[in-house]
Amino acid sequence: MVESSAFIHRFEPATAPGLPPLLLLHGTGGDENDLLPLGRAVLPGAALLSPRGQVLEGSMPRFFRRLAEGVFDEADLTKRTHELADFIADARTRYGLQAPVALGFSNGANIAAALLLLRPEALAGAALLRAMAPFAKPPEAQLSGKPVLLLSGELDPIIPAANAAGLAATLERAGAAVEHHVLQTGHGLSQADVGLLEKWLAGQRAKAA
Repeated sequence: MVESSAFIHRFEPATAPGLPPLLLLHGTGGDENDLLPLGRAVLPGAALLSPRGQVLEGSMPRFFRRLAEGVFDEADLTKRTHELADFIADARTRYGLQAPVALGFSNGANIAAALLLLRPEALAGAALLRAMAPFAKPPEAQLSGKPVLLLSGELDPIIPAANAAGLAATLERAGAAVEHHVLQTGHGLSQADVGLLEKWLAGQRAKAA
């Protein structure tokens, strides 16, 4: 079990009742502060848990190593995914949280997808922004209706459309309730992403009420 102190992180307690906590997972070169404004914007009043990736690529934090752009070190990814799941479990006890919904961008979305496949109990759901398939041969998982939002960019130079579609199909085969949108944008986030995130999170909140 990895202790929470192993991850530098930010935590903001909830200020409104009945909202799922958000686990904010930054992209390459980001940190624990990057996605806090987005989390506050798309689900105001929710508890926010935002760890910093523990791997450095040069000076840029990441959640796991890669061998080249789009080529992941799957052994490291597996190890780091279990470490992150253990951190989530410890943080839930420390802060009194229910299972969070992951909100991940790029590298953070990729490890969130890996969490769904390797440690599905860690998450109540996930919003994956510019995610790609984390494993060449995905492990078997039982996601039993777990809600997943996948937002891809049609003009994304990093993630081929077929890869994002393959990830959506993998999660659907595992039983997840997947909502996949392909936006007219590149790898960066757009206002359309924010609007879809707000709508999806509002729907999840309504189902839980």
